[in-house]
Amino acid sequence: MDSHSSATAPAVAQPLLIFPYNGNGLEALDCLEPVHRLVAFMDDTPGKQGVDRHGCVVTGRDAMHRWPEAQVLAVPGSPASYRSRRQTIEALEVAPQRFARVIHPSARVSPLATIGRNVLIMAGVVITSNAVIGDHVCVLPNTVIHHDARIGDWSLIGSNVTIAGNVMVGENCYVGSGTSIMNGIEIGDGCLVGLGSNVIRSVASGCCVAGNPARALKI
Repeated sequence: MDSHSSATAPAVAQPLLIFPYNGNGLEALDCLEPVHRLVAFMDDTPGKQGVDRHGCVVTGRDAMHRWPEAQVLAVPGSPASYRSRRQTIEALEVAPQRFARVIHPSARVSPLATIGRNVLIMAGVVITSNAVIGDHVCVLPNTVIHHDARIGDWSLIGSNVTIAGNVMVGENCYVGSGTSIMNGIEIGDGCLVGLGSNVIRSVASGCCVAGNPARALKI
């Protein structure tokens, strides 16, 4: 992972492949300019392949060989499938240095923050000093991640989430939109936090919680 840099964008936009053709991938289109330009989506579902109504090419994984110079942004996952994100992304067999880091121009990322590979940070996100965003993380619009917070690899953070200082979110977690997590809280690996939750106590690995205050769900 690297510290965030405010260096100017390259003169020529970096070609990019996005996997899969899903909601996260489509939202990523708004985050690309001026650093990246879409070459194609990759998706394993034959029914999605072709050219969509916006003129975007959707093709199979052979795109990585057809466009060897293109970086890759892999953003699979939903509340139903977040725990399998690691296996899905690793199955692409992308070299670590080929993964992209895509940050919307309106996001505010502290130069003291650390941002991993294959990270998507959408519009209006604020990430403050000493926060650490792991590899293969998506952060949806208007979320605020405060000082010294850590987001583990493979995790998905919804929109309008507030993660207070010194919070630790584990690997392969899903934090639903509208959630607030109190300072100093630890969220274990593989957890799901439901929409609009108020988390005031630490959550053990593998748990699903929701509500105000958040409580364990029986699933």
